Amino acid sequence: MKIAQSWKDFSVIKTGNGEKLERWGSITLLRPDPQVIWHSKENLSEYKGLDAHYTRSSSGGGQWQFFNKIPQQWNISWQNFKFIVKPMGFKHTGIFPEQAVNWQDLTNLISNSNRPIKVLNLFAYTGLASVVCAKAGAQVTHVDASKGMVERAKENANLNGVNNIRFIIDDCQKFIEREIRRGNFYDGIIMDPPSYGRGTNGQMWKLEDNLFDFVNLTKKVLSDNPLFVLISSYTTGLAPSVLKNILSLVFGENNIDADEIGLPTEEKGIVLPCGARGLKVWKN
Repeated sequence: MKIAQSWKDFSVIKTGNGEKLERWGSITLLRPDPQVIWHSKENLSEYKGLDAHYTRSSSGGGQWQFFNKIPQQWNISWQNFKFIVKPMGFKHTGIFPEQAVNWQDLTNLISNSNRPIKVLNLFAYTGLASVVCAKAGAQVTHVDASKGMVERAKENANLNGVNNIRFIIDDCQKFIEREIRRGNFYDGIIMDPPSYGRGTNGQMWKLEDNLFDFVNLTKKVLSDNPLFVLISSYTTGLAPSVLKNILSLVFGENNIDADEIGLPTEEKGIVLPCGARGLKVWKN
């Protein structure tokens, strides 16, 4: 497992009973986590200093309960970056801290390439990977179907003084198809596809059914001198070896790193699993 050890402004304090207690800067949040199937010795909702708790509703969805007055949004730091934290619907904060393992690898790959790099970030969410790649010197195209998430990504870019990102609000598959017709190519491709979703015309996306074909499609916009392809997945039960097999079949079997990613906790002996990643790298 690759563990994101590099945070100072974020930590997982305790886990148990389907929830994780986290420190985001000076603010403490309690949120559900499907991986936490073990019990806690204490009621985490009674933790002293808890600022907000996201609880599921029996009818679907959920809501935040605030115990103290906190900002609508605030910033936390990772290395020399600042990112916006904002409690949103469906328990999200706009940051997946475990992705720091990927940000570090992408920074190293781009910085050490010694050539101009064009990166395509698909299902790009609030744009933290886009900002990191741009800061490392890449020209980044950021694509997400959600206008609200793209606006948040622009805020994160502005916060870090980054202006070499092209922001696109679009269905990722349709964008790829258009890029193929336009003859545009990229040296690095990042994707973090959802488990389930609907396209702009109501078409269903199910990761198990659609991921292989989608990755195969992205091969058509990969340059003749590629640097990397990175796939992240939060689909419960999807093994890193599945991502490795897809990358191997589409791009060739050499130089593929497939791992579970996770977060350290302040509990002795407990590491929180947070998903899987597959990284294909071409040696220059």
